[in-house]
Amino acid sequence: MTVLLGFALTLLVLGFSRGLQPNWVREEPELVAVPSKFGSLWPLPQKVQINPTSFKLSSGSFRISDSKGSSAGPGCVLLQNAYRRYFEYMFGSKKQKVNKSGKSDPSELSELQVWITSADSECDGYPSATSDESYALSVDQPVAVLKAPKVWGALRGLETFSQLVYEDDYGAKSINSSFISDFPRFSHRGVLLDSSRHFLPLKVILANLETMAMNKFNVFHWHIVDDQSFPYMSQTFSQLSQKGAYHPYSHVYTPADVKMVIEFARLRGIRVIPEFDTPGHTQSWGKGQPDLLTPCYSGSQASGTYGPVNPILNTTYDFMKMFFKEISSVFPDAYVHLGGDEVDFTCWKSNPDIQQFMARQGFGQDYTKLESFYIQGLLDIVTATNKGYIVWQEVFDNDVKLKPDTVVHVWMNGGGCDKEMANVTAAGYTAILSAPWYLDYVSYGQDWQNYYKVEPLNFNGTEEQKKLVIGGEACLWGEYVDASNLTPRLWPRACAVAERLWSAKDVTDIGDAFNRLSAHRCRLVERGIPAEPLFSSFCPKEYKGL
Repeated sequence: MTVLLGFALTLLVLGFSRGLQPNWVREEPELVAVPSKFGSLWPLPQKVQINPTSFKLSSGSFRISDSKGSSAGPGCVLLQNAYRRYFEYMFGSKKQKVNKSGKSDPSELSELQVWITSADSECDGYPSATSDESYALSVDQPVAVLKAPKVWGALRGLETFSQLVYEDDYGAKSINSSFISDFPRFSHRGVLLDSSRHFLPLKVILANLETMAMNKFNVFHWHIVDDQSFPYMSQTFSQLSQKGAYHPYSHVYTPADVKMVIEFARLRGIRVIPEFDTPGHTQSWGKGQPDLLTPCYSGSQASGTYGPVNPILNTTYDFMKMFFKEISSVFPDAYVHLGGDEVDFTCWKSNPDIQQFMARQGFGQDYTKLESFYIQGLLDIVTATNKGYIVWQEVFDNDVKLKPDTVVHVWMNGGGCDKEMANVTAAGYTAILSAPWYLDYVSYGQDWQNYYKVEPLNFNGTEEQKKLVIGGEACLWGEYVDASNLTPRLWPRACAVAERLWSAKDVTDIGDAFNRLSAHRCRLVERGIPAEPLFSSFCPKEYKGL
């Protein structure tokens, strides 16, 4: 009796510990991946024609080269780097050999020519909010041709070409005759990673930038600091990381580290947008910058604890001016994320100096006005550095005066965010959406389908309003995520967001998406990415570990 009772309790714990019904009554739908007519393309291009005619590919004879008419020649490091990367994706680590015979096999495709058609290829530049990522790909004899106005489109086209390559049971590589015309539906397609709650080693960040490129994401939103730690090593204020990081040497990002992340991302057509969130989420800042945070009071006595940034001191704004001057020079992107979310007013309310300031300003007891006072000062400082800014939606909700080109980041209310999107765009502001794509929330089963079914423009508004939605971001917050579990938790769940933001609005077939995503996930695994399974299945080449 005791044994049976213990067994029953064990089953109950296994079932209900996930917040689900007991295991013996939970059933997953029977899903079996079958080949899609679009193969394993992900995200699905805008126009795809795949023909039955196939060509062989051989590492000994195939090459990727610059077209004679291309404005980006052999001197374009970005493209040459990409050619080597994609050759290895397709053929593994085999060295490229030269076909010395000079004879061509009519059944083989021997070359992919890359043709940058604009006079300015932007090869030496950084991707931006207005970068052209369009391309056209023709796979046919005698050579395949990839045309793109800029190098950013060529990068996306190279990824697509590599996804068209498949392997038969004997390991021979082939590709079908194909014609693809492609461009992204939204210009801002991002992933947020949080390196404050848990420090993320550089190699983890770089591996996920690589995976972002495989899914045609183009923005790395780096939530680099927060309450818990300040790993960014400032050259102007060295004490911020010395005292605010988990460890001043092992758990920091040096200027060289940051430069490496930015360049690694650039070579893959990815923007790096840092977030330095204030006035809340700043406990780690106060450890290295005296008098930056507000002293909290218990009655008439200081409690020894601190709240948000102190908005009534001139020294606060002097500090911010110097700090964001540094940030504007370190990060080349035209935008910086300024946060502005989740400000707890409790400490401000307890502080007698704050209370007196509120009275002098005529703010009464409305502490959103004090928050707005601070944010307005910060926005003026950042504007002076010639940077644009992104803010979390609370800044808009609290009626802070914003520049016309401000980007408002909508994150609250989950599936009920439609009203916020309507309000933001009705006021004429650009918007990006994250509310339905918080990937730190996990559940048993295929929650990628929920992310896939989101339609960013599903709110009441005019066509002009909907043009103001430039895209969205998948967010993976770090309270329960570090180097040990970040990548499998993020992928392939984030792939669903990637397709929603890249592909046409009518690409909504969950069955076809499952078929393609199953194959795409196996491709990620083959490329060394520990992407978690969608459902019961296997990959021809399973993950072999780090």
